[in-house]
Amino acid sequence: MLAEERQKLILEHIRLYGRVRAVDMARELNVAEVTIRRDLNGLHSAGMLSRIHGGAVRRGQEQPGSPGQKLVGIVVPSSLYYFSEVIRGAESAAERFGVRLVLGVSDYGAVEQDRVRRMIALGVEGILLATAAGDSDPGAATWLEDISVPTVLMERAFGSPNLKREMDHVRTDHRAGAVLALRHLHGLGHRSIAVAMSATPTSYWLELGCRDAWEILGLTNEPDVVQLGRVGGDGVPAELEQLLDRCLADGTRAFFVHNDMAAALLVELAFQRGLRIPEDIAVVAYDDVTASMAPVPLTAVSPPKQAVGSLALEQLMRNIGYGSTAAGPVSHISLLPTLHIRESCGARETLSDR
Repeated sequence: MLAEERQKLILEHIRLYGRVRAVDMARELNVAEVTIRRDLNGLHSAGMLSRIHGGAVRRGQEQPGSPGQKLVGIVVPSSLYYFSEVIRGAESAAERFGVRLVLGVSDYGAVEQDRVRRMIALGVEGILLATAAGDSDPGAATWLEDISVPTVLMERAFGSPNLKREMDHVRTDHRAGAVLALRHLHGLGHRSIAVAMSATPTSYWLELGCRDAWEILGLTNEPDVVQLGRVGGDGVPAELEQLLDRCLADGTRAFFVHNDMAAALLVELAFQRGLRIPEDIAVVAYDDVTASMAPVPLTAVSPPKQAVGSLALEQLMRNIGYGSTAAGPVSHISLLPTLHIRESCGARETLSDR
């Protein structure tokens, strides 16, 4: 991971929590603790945070909530990377409604149930929830029926027949996002496209979208989706190396990669082999969190992350019945991602791409 990427995630963590411990951030990003300390020292010198023993805090004083201010819980798998933008969108909407968010992070584990119980004990009026399990694991969602306060799911779509009741959700149509990426590469003349997916709940929908695109576009190679292991630290997943070897051998020169970090690693790997981008291979990433900071700025499909958080908070407020709002029917909101064209695919940006 590039230093710029790490530092962006550190600053986002500081913005959300007010402080960060070097040991925790090193574990989260799968890098050495000394690397995080160097990042913190550099950010301190730049006046972007205040260094303390073992970590750092934000500059200035955090403003406390007003007495009696209503609380809303938000539980996410991680406060970094993708979900930092979702949280930011929810924060923006919370300010408009005059409520305060209470954040819980599950770290993609079963502790999310405990996080929800604690928030209810704190007296939250409702909960925004992105479960650690994705839609491909419906059995993991049965505990949602027992949540005793209004709840809106974010980036998840659990419902009947998995649950006895439908739940409100706001999510990105990742399936359509995959089609968007492959259609773009097809439009550039590629008839054989390699796909690599990081192990996240999003990859379930992206793989379905890739198979849709194969049927729609009539691509010539087999619709194989390479599953990557954990992407983090300074290493390159062996699956990426093997994929690039295979594609160089069979003539495939276009890649669709989830997520930004994995796509950036593919670019680095291609450079090591003397390849040029986009002259020799074209790359489109999915997520668009750090894609613009890759060695070659990555064309990327960008889910409307902040809109997911904002609309989910608005729906929750309707369910709670704040102000003139009133609870209505269960709402399933699906948002389309957009394509941001940069240098890595060989296309030119137009006004319609922005």
